[in-house]
Amino acid sequence: GKLQNLHTLPLLHCLLFSHKHNNTVPNKTKTTGTMLFHTHNNIVIMFIMIFIINTILVTSSPLVLRPGYYSKTCPKAETIVRDVMKKALVKEPRSLASVMRFQFHDCFVNGCDASMLLDDTPTMLGEKLALSNINSLRSFEVVDRVKEALEKACPGVVSCADIIIMASRDAVALTGGPDWEVKLGRLDSLTASQEDSNNIMPSPRANASALITLFKKYNLSVKDLVALSGSHSIGQGRCFSIMFRLYNQSGSGKPDPAIDPHFRAELDKLCPLNVDQNKTGNLDATPVIFDNQYFKDLVGGRGFLNSDQTLFTFTQTRGFVKLYSEDQSKFFKDFAEGMVKMGDLQSGRPGEVRKNCRVVNPRPAHFLIENNLQDSDLPM
Repeated sequence: GKLQNLHTLPLLHCLLFSHKHNNTVPNKTKTTGTMLFHTHNNIVIMFIMIFIINTILVTSSPLVLRPGYYSKTCPKAETIVRDVMKKALVKEPRSLASVMRFQFHDCFVNGCDASMLLDDTPTMLGEKLALSNINSLRSFEVVDRVKEALEKACPGVVSCADIIIMASRDAVALTGGPDWEVKLGRLDSLTASQEDSNNIMPSPRANASALITLFKKYNLSVKDLVALSGSHSIGQGRCFSIMFRLYNQSGSGKPDPAIDPHFRAELDKLCPLNVDQNKTGNLDATPVIFDNQYFKDLVGGRGFLNSDQTLFTFTQTRGFVKLYSEDQSKFFKDFAEGMVKMGDLQSGRPGEVRKNCRVVNPRPAHFLIENNLQDSDLPM
């Protein structure tokens, strides 16, 4: 199960520290037998406490996510998150699309545990510089502002993993898309893995068949795949992600024939061969409004990414693309359901509620030193 009680470590330290000092034998006249008894007693207590710590870290019961999780501990949590997101929308509309995609990049890599928010450390390569994230994921400062506001209202209560879930929902709702009830109660990971992200997250070159296989691993259906791909209704993509489509599709030395000729002319102008490949273009024709225009564009051969356009050219997914292009309400309903399903993904690894979403909480170093333990002695 996931860790739920890292904050109890200082208390355990206090208990052990107090016991050790209460049982110290300062009087040198005491018998050797008495001293041996107390020494043995201290050793036993120390190992008991280490066992308790390891038990807390590893064997807590599985998380049960539910709506209203913070109704008593931080009743204004969802309101606080939405207020910060409203300000972000005014300051930089594109930031909402960026934050909304955090849920995808977080939940697919070892569950929804905010691992993708962790900065690199000397001993850990995190996910921010993974292939699918580098020069792509942005607006981390929006999550920082949300966390700061929540910490002022309810210190140490709301996890960064839950912030991602709430903020993603709000990003959609505030740009014209559906609103839905979110389940909360997640914990934040103690580590992150660039390697795992590289191995899991799909490339912009991915075709529908590969995407179906990936989503199936997470119990997400073909319908979920197409509906959730509608997240590209808002935001922008980089020229880097489409250069091969424009100039060398499948090694042919030619553009992707699925691209509408007029749209290809627009893309050629946006992303010439000598372009700075970090230059961005709109993912659909209404990039700041969450609607079903994305699917209309796919039907018309105007998908920006290969992984988008392939949803219309592939038989298994084409029907859903056509359905959503004609029925926005159905798209909204299925998108919300897909986001909830994706939000249920968990790794079962230990976790905590971070004070700062970019770093794990500091361990009680005095406890480790006093008992001659190293960080490596505690499970990660």
